[in-house]
Amino acid sequence: MSAPPVGTGLATAVRVSPRSALVMGIASLAGLAMLTWPLLLVPAEGTDRLDPPFLFLALLPVVLAVVLAELSEGGMDSRVLAVLGVLTAVNAVLRGMGAGTAGVELVFFLLILGGRVFGPGFGFVLGCTSLFASALLTAGVGPWLPFQMLCAAWVGLGAGLLPRRVAGRAEVVLLVAYAVVAAYLYGLFMNLSGWPFLLGIDLPGVSEGLAFVPGDPVLDNLRRFGVYTLLTSTTSFDTGRAVTTSLCIVLLGPAILTTLRRAARRATVTPG
Repeated sequence: MSAPPVGTGLATAVRVSPRSALVMGIASLAGLAMLTWPLLLVPAEGTDRLDPPFLFLALLPVVLAVVLAELSEGGMDSRVLAVLGVLTAVNAVLRGMGAGTAGVELVFFLLILGGRVFGPGFGFVLGCTSLFASALLTAGVGPWLPFQMLCAAWVGLGAGLLPRRVAGRAEVVLLVAYAVVAAYLYGLFMNLSGWPFLLGIDLPGVSEGLAFVPGDPVLDNLRRFGVYTLLTSTTSFDTGRAVTTSLCIVLLGPAILTTLRRAARRATVTPG
């Protein structure tokens, strides 16, 4: 089955079957559980700290591997696999060039454009493979990597779920707006993955510490987390990521979208 013409924005190279959608949903719920479990935990008497969930960290890559296998099985022909490989390699190099310095992240704009053209399944896979490949390239493998892969996968997934019948300048505006939201949410979720295990965060002018307190009401911990992420990430790294991604989409987006859609027209979508 061939993809629609370039201007429609409807080309989808990875068909998401109901089973694949279910697997993605389960993986996303598992990821959310791994991010938020400390907020819902009732600690033992006298406990004043939490240790990282090493079992969760070991299981999350397995969950992601199952999702990748499920989405790839019968959904991509050799041309789409080639596009996935090229975009993954380019993203790995781009991320190494920016490395998040001052919020300069060059990986997200191509991830968003790829998800937009090829659909949510492809975007999910591209987010996982891009962050994994870049971690290998930059020696960035660590307990944070599974969370980075999952959060980037959500960025690509969301791009593929945007309204399909938007084209031209309106499409660029839509993608920029999504890029800004995704940049801040990515930073927020990544902060949440590590914040419960940081202790003794005190800042001048702040009446109370910003550390996670095991057993405190969820709203109190969320309030502390909100202040923490606002001061340490939102106004700096996340804003830099949003600006960088938006500028890349505005300047390079139309040409890259045209190129990717031309590749999508030549690809074969295999019914699942």
